[in-house]
Amino acid sequence: MKRQIYLLSLLIFMLAACGAEGLPAIQDAYEEVTVTPTPVDTPEPTSIPVLEDAGGIGRAFYRAWELNDFLGMYSLLAPQSQLLVGSQDFVQRYDEAMREANVRTVTAQPLSLIQEGDQAKMGVRVTWETAVFGDIIRDFNVPLTYQDGRWGIVWDEGLILPELAGGHYLLQNIRVPARANIYDKEGRALAYQGTALKLGIIPGDIEDETGLLNALSMVLGDTPEEIQESYAAAQPDWYWPIGEISESVMQENAALLQPYIGKGLAPPEQRLTRLYAPQGAAPHIVGYVGAIPVEKSEEYLEQGYTGDETVGLAGLEAWGEDYLNGERGGTLNVVGSSGDYVTTIVEIAPQQARSIYTTLDYEFQAAVEQTLAQAIETYPGASAGSIVVMDVNNGDVKAIASYPSYDPAVFNALDDEALTRLSAVMNDPQRPLLNRPTQGAYPSGSLFKIITLSAAIESGLYTADTRYTSTGVWSGLGENFIKYDWQREGGHGTISMRQALVVSCNSCFYDAGMNLDNWDNTFLPNMAKGFGLGAETGIEVSESAGLIPDPEWKINNIGEGWATGDAVNMAIGQGFVQVTPLQFATLISAIANGGTLYKPSVVDRIGAGAGLPEEPFAPQENGQLPISPSTLDTLHDAMFDVANNGSGTATHQFLELPIQVAGKTGTAEDPPRNSHAWFAGYAPAAPYAQSDGTIIADPEIAIVVMIENAGEGSAVAAPIFRRVVELYYNIQPQRPLPWSGQ
Repeated sequence: MKRQIYLLSLLIFMLAACGAEGLPAIQDAYEEVTVTPTPVDTPEPTSIPVLEDAGGIGRAFYRAWELNDFLGMYSLLAPQSQLLVGSQDFVQRYDEAMREANVRTVTAQPLSLIQEGDQAKMGVRVTWETAVFGDIIRDFNVPLTYQDGRWGIVWDEGLILPELAGGHYLLQNIRVPARANIYDKEGRALAYQGTALKLGIIPGDIEDETGLLNALSMVLGDTPEEIQESYAAAQPDWYWPIGEISESVMQENAALLQPYIGKGLAPPEQRLTRLYAPQGAAPHIVGYVGAIPVEKSEEYLEQGYTGDETVGLAGLEAWGEDYLNGERGGTLNVVGSSGDYVTTIVEIAPQQARSIYTTLDYEFQAAVEQTLAQAIETYPGASAGSIVVMDVNNGDVKAIASYPSYDPAVFNALDDEALTRLSAVMNDPQRPLLNRPTQGAYPSGSLFKIITLSAAIESGLYTADTRYTSTGVWSGLGENFIKYDWQREGGHGTISMRQALVVSCNSCFYDAGMNLDNWDNTFLPNMAKGFGLGAETGIEVSESAGLIPDPEWKINNIGEGWATGDAVNMAIGQGFVQVTPLQFATLISAIANGGTLYKPSVVDRIGAGAGLPEEPFAPQENGQLPISPSTLDTLHDAMFDVANNGSGTATHQFLELPIQVAGKTGTAEDPPRNSHAWFAGYAPAAPYAQSDGTIIADPEIAIVVMIENAGEGSAVAAPIFRRVVELYYNIQPQRPLPWSGQ
């Protein structure tokens, strides 16, 4: 261009020098000249640099796995991998692998990262903690690629487990150890794995129906008429199940049943099942087994169960499931898509289950249950009740009975008749499944006076010798709230606080409750809680905490302020007060042993198994009674007089008993029904010489008897208490129950 401008300027200059005349008109023109540039280095275009860290995507992928967020994992796959596997199939592969291996948790530990351009590899160690197969650990080199503006995991099945590459699957084979047994303290079976024989009738084959029915009646415990009625709807050629018996019962009665097999009685069918002691001794403590509840299926699957097992559902069967069930074992295999075996990931041997030995003595337990049943079935108006017998020196439960009772075999899902019998139990208005000694909460009535007396003395407002005049009528809350003593005619006269417990003077304790409340309205409730009431005891089976009301509880639950009348009612165990027989057995034990509240227990030891030695259960303390030694002495003296002094409310029930006892009667109002009958005490209350000359110097057992809606404690509960003492110390002859003569 510069060359063109230069030539044009030169031409104009020449024209100007020569003049304009005679020259042709000038036309615009130029000459295009190409100039070759000097050679230089020109760079090639470069790609956009990858600035993101591939490790962040890798860590996020494994964090999502730790959280079981399989869809989140899928979102981090490279686009090319997402084209090869859909999200639903991806989630299903991980879910199946986790379930088949019974994986509880997944833990990932990043080890290394190599990143070159748009490719990377991340080293990671993955640990599966499984419920059956222990820890499964694998190291991975995980490929990542940068595509479409992001990093992603290049995925195949080998990233679940290397052994699953190529479309392989996991397949478990679980081995379950036999369920362990539950024994009494001496090793007599209360619940055990055994063979049951199913008995059935084919009506058309019967030759001697009378003989057959009589034989079956002796074996099954039903009347011939009941058995005949059970198969009345069957067609002649039908098989009709009529019941199950244990292998031992079959052996004992083989000669009786053998003549009828094939002649109306079908050949017995055997199967392995859970069996219980005859008459189902201690069913509320032993409990029962059944199918895994639907609402808990996921919980059991996470523990390595397959879902079709029988598990403990109540009592020690439930509490001791981990012991009784043992540890599952088995193999975790890899199979191809056609089911062919590829390899074994891990093989674990099952661990032996461990039996539970209870604190109960089978014979004593059965005798206490029989005593309770006999007493209730023969006493007019009685229908339910409890007995607890406890070792005062360690909290061991020696016997515990609840009436009405039930047969744990009704929960046997494999028994054709179980559903009918279970339905009857579940719909029984008397609630036979309720463990009344631990789950039944009732007003304690005059038993509570033990606590009121303790609170009165400990407050400093009273001494054991403080006098009170009982007239049979009490008007401390005003003329509109008159209360009467149970002994209305003239009352109990002028008596001491200690004597008030002996004669169970209501008005004396009304007055004490009022005065304590005016002084400190939390003192009496707190004293009751210090005796262990209003809280669970910690026993191994289900229990109620009961209720000890106080000002805070009432405003929060009733919406009303605390009134002095609440304390007056509490002072004699009425109002909102609710206690369990077990709680009172625990506090009576503490009074007997010098003040220690032991945690009650029905487990003596866990048997050896799975390479572990026998495991004794040591006594555990729940605390000390919040009273002084002198107050404790007052309780000892007063409770002794209840059963041994002429003015005691229960003295007449213990005449001629060779062992002296101490206790307290209770008659707890339950309007509009009859009152509950209580008696709680301990034995021996004084040195006792046994028939072999051995001297028992200190208390050994606490006993609580509670009969629902049966009336007065001294008339109903105290005689049953006496019978239990006679049973425990083998005292003969036993005094008949006053109302039955038995």
